Amino acid sequence: MVSDHRVAVLDRDACDSKKCGNWPCITYCPPVRNNIEAIKMGDDGFPIISETLCISCGICVKKCPFEAITIINLPTELKDSVVHQYGVNKFKLFRLPYPEAGKVVGLLGKNGIGKSTAIKILAGQLVPNFGNIEERTTWEEASRFFRGSLVQEHLGSIAKGEIRISYKPQNIADIPKVVSGKVKEVLARLGDEASVEKVMENLELKELAERDVRVLSGGELQRLAVAASLLRKANVYILDEPSSHLDIRQRLKMVEAVRDVVGESVKVVVADHDLAVLDYFSDVIFLFYGEPSVYGVVAGPYGVREGINMFIEGYIPDENLRFRNEKIDFQVKPPSREVEVSAEQLRWPAFSKTFEGFRLEVAEGWVVRGEVLGIVGPNGIGKTTFASVIAGVLQTDQGFSFDPKAVSYKPQYPVPEPSTVEEYLRKAAGQEFDTSLYQSTVVRPFGLEKLLDKDMRELSGGELQKTVVAGCLSKKADIYVLDEPSAFLDVEERYHMAKILKRLALDNKVYILLVEHDFTVLDFASSALMVFEGQPGVRGYGHPPTDLRTGFNMFLAKMDVTFRRDHTTKRPRINKRDSQLHRLQKQSGEYYYLSA
Repeated sequence: MVSDHRVAVLDRDACDSKKCGNWPCITYCPPVRNNIEAIKMGDDGFPIISETLCISCGICVKKCPFEAITIINLPTELKDSVVHQYGVNKFKLFRLPYPEAGKVVGLLGKNGIGKSTAIKILAGQLVPNFGNIEERTTWEEASRFFRGSLVQEHLGSIAKGEIRISYKPQNIADIPKVVSGKVKEVLARLGDEASVEKVMENLELKELAERDVRVLSGGELQRLAVAASLLRKANVYILDEPSSHLDIRQRLKMVEAVRDVVGESVKVVVADHDLAVLDYFSDVIFLFYGEPSVYGVVAGPYGVREGINMFIEGYIPDENLRFRNEKIDFQVKPPSREVEVSAEQLRWPAFSKTFEGFRLEVAEGWVVRGEVLGIVGPNGIGKTTFASVIAGVLQTDQGFSFDPKAVSYKPQYPVPEPSTVEEYLRKAAGQEFDTSLYQSTVVRPFGLEKLLDKDMRELSGGELQKTVVAGCLSKKADIYVLDEPSAFLDVEERYHMAKILKRLALDNKVYILLVEHDFTVLDFASSALMVFEGQPGVRGYGHPPTDLRTGFNMFLAKMDVTFRRDHTTKRPRINKRDSQLHRLQKQSGEYYYLSA
């Protein structure tokens, strides 16, 4: 019996029908051999796969020399749930999340499986076509498709023009290209003086008031984008990855600033990859699962704890569906930092580095071979400066520096090279690129197999980030320095990166220094911690590295933040500031490694 509920996707960037000979996807297709046009050549020179006539034998997938075809069978109940399709044999989104009045709705899932598509629909920027790619759908028709649901109410309000939506996009790097002026001038265009003053104070933008938008860092641009979004008096606020480049204190300040606008009639939708922040942020969770660039399915809504735990376990009980073969593990007890006297160490002397208006002082310290040293502290405190000294990019005031030839360095803001992804990785990995181990531990976990032929200058922010992180980890080096590698990576990519770091450190006995703001990544990867403190943008001080418990307690005490552990998954969860548990943990001095 022919099934009509499968997804067939052709990667047109990879497909090159002029070079594949006799079109093997068509030639070897069994239905085609029986005069059934399951695959035919389209007018644009690309093959078209009929999802209803395809028998899902997989022969075209295996015969395609460019690995450009993906065919996946889906559960029958999804057959009538297509919300949007981008074209013939292109990405499909099934189901749609919906905002709720007075609540923050969190979206959680891998990159490339429809979160941004869903957000654009909810933001009124993309009219869903429900798989009908030949006819234009109106908002009224889209609303009727979801009759009897909260989605109908939301899309109906868009159709009638009864709703004001404020949308903060994922990509903040383009802001200086379209917005000019000083920070306060930009915000003054969006709200009255009192509102501007309040949001600038809540998001710690007052010190940046007279700074030109063109010179803002990533974290500063992020806070400006959130502030601009909140100043637009709206019924619905939609924030796509608002925590990227923010430190832990700024992340919580951002959450509190957004929560401040949530009233009985206000709806908030947020997509983010920081599990602790999304947990702290949200009232309900929608999960996204599927195959990146092929299809995405929305599940939920769930309670926050329930939904995030499902994602960590990789299993959705009410759908009896496993979307990941392994669960994400957290270390409940911190590893000790007991080092043998004979252990080889990477040492640096006490030093300073002075810039105009800023001075960094660092205490003498060391990291042992096989350790992953997590580096934490507020933004603008000198972490990147320290990383640059270790990487041999900067020299200290005393003339000290490391040999850059011994270091593989991933800078905070990667710059694309004029090469393809494959050329870049081959250069980094050498002969290792062609081994099955390299493909299984680096290329596939980061989802790079479909990017190999792309020019690095054409990659999105997330694609460039994971390419550069993969390149850094591929190089043969004695010291690895990674500055904010998790920005724009999804939760699973962060977990895979952390596992690679731990394996690389232990197996190759190398030194790894990891500058990071995501506490779950630090929890996955680190075996020691180095804390930076001071006055952001003015002075910074780097403490000697210490064990994780001591380091986290030192840092979080200054941030006034405590974490508890989830009973089931042991993931770290942020305590509410006014909670009894927060007060009890502060009294005991245990801010992080405490069972729930």
